[in-house]
Amino acid sequence: MDQDKAAQRVKKLRGEIEHHDRLYYVNGEPQIADALYDGLVRELLELESCYPELASPNSPTRRVSGAVQEGFQEAEHLSPMLSLESLMTVDEIFDFDKRVRKGLVLNSMGYVAEPKFDGLSVELVYQNGYFERGSTRGDGRVGEDVTKNLKMIRSLPFVLDSAEHPAIGMLAVRAEAIMRIGNFEALNRRMMEEGKDPFANPRNAASGSLRQLDTRVTASRPLDLFAYDIMYADTIEVLSQMEVLAKLASWGFRVEREPRQCLCIDDAVTYHRELQAERDLLDYEVDGIVVKVNSRDHQAELGERSRSPRWAVAFKFKPRQEITEVTDIVVQVGRTGKLTPVAFLRPVDVSGVTVSRATLHNQYEVDRKDVRIGDRVRIQRAGDVIPEVVEVLKEYRKSSSQSFNMPEKCPVCVSLVFKRGAYHFCSSGWACRAQQTARIEHFASKDAMEIEFLGTKTVTQLVECGLVSDIADLYTLKRKDLLELEGFADKSADNLLEAIASSKYVQLNRFIYGLGIPNVGQHVARMLATHFGSFERLMVAIEEELLAIHEVGEEVACSVAEYFQNKTNRRVIERIRSLGLALSWEQVTVKRNLEAKKVVLTGTLHEIQRSEARRLVEERGGRVTASVSKTTDFVVVGDKPGSKAEKAKELGIRMLNEQEFLELVGVWGKGAVENIEL
Repeated sequence: MDQDKAAQRVKKLRGEIEHHDRLYYVNGEPQIADALYDGLVRELLELESCYPELASPNSPTRRVSGAVQEGFQEAEHLSPMLSLESLMTVDEIFDFDKRVRKGLVLNSMGYVAEPKFDGLSVELVYQNGYFERGSTRGDGRVGEDVTKNLKMIRSLPFVLDSAEHPAIGMLAVRAEAIMRIGNFEALNRRMMEEGKDPFANPRNAASGSLRQLDTRVTASRPLDLFAYDIMYADTIEVLSQMEVLAKLASWGFRVEREPRQCLCIDDAVTYHRELQAERDLLDYEVDGIVVKVNSRDHQAELGERSRSPRWAVAFKFKPRQEITEVTDIVVQVGRTGKLTPVAFLRPVDVSGVTVSRATLHNQYEVDRKDVRIGDRVRIQRAGDVIPEVVEVLKEYRKSSSQSFNMPEKCPVCVSLVFKRGAYHFCSSGWACRAQQTARIEHFASKDAMEIEFLGTKTVTQLVECGLVSDIADLYTLKRKDLLELEGFADKSADNLLEAIASSKYVQLNRFIYGLGIPNVGQHVARMLATHFGSFERLMVAIEEELLAIHEVGEEVACSVAEYFQNKTNRRVIERIRSLGLALSWEQVTVKRNLEAKKVVLTGTLHEIQRSEARRLVEERGGRVTASVSKTTDFVVVGDKPGSKAEKAKELGIRMLNEQEFLELVGVWGKGAVENIEL
C-alpha cells in the first residue's frame, strides 16, 4: 500500500473508530462486535507504525498508550471557570429568582435545570474541531494540564464532527469527569485485593484517577465525561443553554439526556424534588441540580460576581446524615483572632468520609442548637463536604450536662476576648501565638508570597522558639538560628533563607493578599492593586474611596481601612519595607479608561494572546463577557470573527479592530486612549 492509499485508509479507520466509540461510550448503543472493533484498532495501529508521518495526537490509538509524566504544567483557562453559589432551601431559590428578575431589563425569561454532577470539573479546548488540551479547574483562572490523561477517557471526542454545527475556531467546553457507582465499587474491590487503600467516594476516585502522573493508571480507571457548557467560542454563537446542550450532543459529547426547560422557577423546584427522589436509582453521583437562566443574552446582562455567575445557582439536595457523640468542645483561634467553637466527635462515616469534628461557628449557633459535651447529635456534611451539627438528640442527654459558653480570655494567650456581631475575637493581635502562626503561614502560602520550604511545621517551630513573632521577623532570620532547630541542616537552612530573600520581589496584589486582611481574598487584592496602583495610596485610603471601587462593599472597605489604621500592622509593614521589599506593581500606572465597560473578544488576535487581552481589559476596570448583548459596550474583532461580529453590527455596538484595541489600552501609541466613543 502506497502512502496516499495508506493516508486514505487511516482517515477512514479513524472516522469509523470514533463513530463506534461514540455509539458505545456515549450513546450506549454498540453496533459491531468487540472482535470487529478490536480489528479496526489493530489495523490502524499497524498503519501508524508503518507510516509514522501519518500519526496524529488525536488518533483513537492514543487512548491505549501510556507513559509517566514528569509533572503537571499550569494551563490558563480561555474563560474563568467560576464556581456556583449553593442554595439549600426553596425560599433561597425563590430569592434567586427575584434577584434575576430585578437584574433584567425584560422579565420574559426561563430557566434550564440539570443534574449537578459530583465529580471533577475540567476545561476541554478544541481548535477547529480537534481536541488540543484539557485542564482541571484549579483556582478558576489557572488549572493543571491533564491533556494526556483526558485522552484515556473513551467518552471524550477527539474530533468534533457535525455537518449541522461545524466547530470552527477556538472552543472551550466545560465538562465533569466522573466515575459511575458500579465502576467505583469494582475499582475499590480490586484495590483492596491488591492490598491498597480504597477511595472514599466516586468523586475522590475520579479526581485521583485523572491526576495520575502515569497515564497507564488513568487508562485503567473507568472514567466518564459529561459536558454541560460552552465556556468560550471564537466564532460559534449560541442563544440559549438548551442550544448549548444540543450543540454539545451533536459534536459527540455525552450530555444529560433529560434537562428540564422551565418556564418559571416553580418548574425547577419540581425537578429538584423529582430528581432527589430518584437520586439513589442513578448510576452516578449527583448532589443537587443546577438552575441556569436559559437565554445567553440574559446571562450576559446579569453578569458575574468575583467567583460565581449571577445567572446560575446550585440547588443542593438534603445532605445525608449520621448520629454520633460530642466528646469535647474546643475553641480554636484563627488568623484574624476570631474564636471558633469546634465539636470533637466520636468518628463516624458519612457518605464514605470519616468525620471526627464539626464547626459550631459561634456562641449564637451553640445556644440555638444547645450543643453540649456528651450529647448525641445528628451530623451531616453541608453540601456533602463540610461537617456540621444538625440537631441534638436531647432524649439521650445526661442530667449532669452543662451549657457551653465562650471563654472571657483567649485560650492561647489569655488576652481579653471581645465580641463583634455574632463572633468573639482575641484582642491581642500579633501578640497571640495562634494568630502569629496562622498569619505567617498565610503570608508564606503559594497564592501570597510563595515562600517555599516554609510550611506549618516550620512556622510553628519558629514561633514557639521565639525566632519569629510577625511576618517582618522572617526577613531577619540568620543561618545560625535555623541550624539550632530540629530537622535543619546546612542545605535546608540555605534553601529557606534563599526562598525568603526571593519573596522580597513580589507583585503588589500578592503582598496585599498575604497580609491577611479580613474579607480580602485574592480577587479583592487584585482589584485593590489595580485601582490604587501603589501600596502608599492603598495604606492611606479612607472608606469612601474604597467603597467607590466596583465590587467593594461596606464590610470589605471597613476591614481594609481598619487594618491600615492599626499601629501594630503599620509598624510591621514598615519594617518589611525597610528590609528591602520591592513591589513590582508600584512601577505600573494604568489608566482605568474602561471602568465598568463590558467587552467581547471575537476572532483571532495576532499581536497578543486572548488571556493577555482579558488582563488588559480587567486592569483598566472593564470586564470581558462571553457573548454579545444589548449591554455590551464594544466588541474587539480579530480575523474570521463569525456571528458575534454580525450580532454586534445588528445591535449597533461599536466594533474595534485589534490595532484600535491596543491603542485603547495603551499597548500601542503614547498611552491609553480616553476620547474614544464607546
